[in-house]
Amino acid sequence: MPARLMLLDTASLYFRAFYGVPDSIRRSDGTPVNAVRGLLDMIARLTVDFGATHLVACWDDDWRPQWRVDLIPSYKAHRVAEEVEAAPDVEVVPDPLEAQIPLIRETLALAGIAVVGAARHEADDVIGSYTAQAELPVDVVTGDRDLFQLVDDSRDVRVIYTAKGMKNLEVLTDAVVVSKYRVLPEQYAAFATLRGDTSDGLPGVAGIGEKTAATLLGQYGTLEALRAAVTDGGSGLSGSVRLKLEAAADYLDVAPRVVNVVRDLELPSLDEAGAHLQPVTGENRAELERLATEWNLGGSVGRLLAALDRTGD
Repeated sequence: MPARLMLLDTASLYFRAFYGVPDSIRRSDGTPVNAVRGLLDMIARLTVDFGATHLVACWDDDWRPQWRVDLIPSYKAHRVAEEVEAAPDVEVVPDPLEAQIPLIRETLALAGIAVVGAARHEADDVIGSYTAQAELPVDVVTGDRDLFQLVDDSRDVRVIYTAKGMKNLEVLTDAVVVSKYRVLPEQYAAFATLRGDTSDGLPGVAGIGEKTAATLLGQYGTLEALRAAVTDGGSGLSGSVRLKLEAAADYLDVAPRVVNVVRDLELPSLDEAGAHLQPVTGENRAELERLATEWNLGGSVGRLLAALDRTGD
């Protein structure tokens, strides 16, 4: 089987599993296990359908890094559960999902699936760094558009987009990004900066929407070139757009650092992280099979084990 790395935006997937599988599914002590079941089924299907030989469940060690908030205070502010002075921000996570996160970590560990996070960084940054440093083809699995900036046909980097559900997965290549947004993947971060993104609390440039943002990037290529055109009388930039960009100068000074994923984190190598998928054997397999019954995980564990068994062929 040709080597292929799959990088999971893990929180994006377990949130989707939590809301997609009935929370009436619980283990004997009443703890819901719908997110555990859903995530295991997602991993089983994704690894088989896309031929993953290596897998990293990328983790949000810091879902709202302070350095990003310092640059744009509204960044993810609407997702903060409660403002507590001089304390870390706490993300709004439903209690029934919060209770399942330790269970998710335990099942992933028993299955031998690598989990990697980085201090003061989001899972997106872990994904960006592994993608930039990988020598293998890469599939990034996420329900967030932020990571479209990583798509790169020349390096065989795709995004498997889950926003429409597991039955309607969308595979993002260069051509798909261009057809959807009229910008190249490498322009997507600039496009998002100009347009803004309410899901991340990015205000964007007032008066510039998707169509205008795409047109401007098609004409000027990069955000830096577009900003240079503001002060160039011969650039052909319209007066109204010039005024909008001038008014947003402070935002545009800092937004690229917030929107662009970090690509140079020092992370464990794929070998060090244990990213190579292998069949689960011995005590770990027995423990997973036991938990499948004890935690009421139905056939999810069996499907994951079968998916990992195929990696030994």
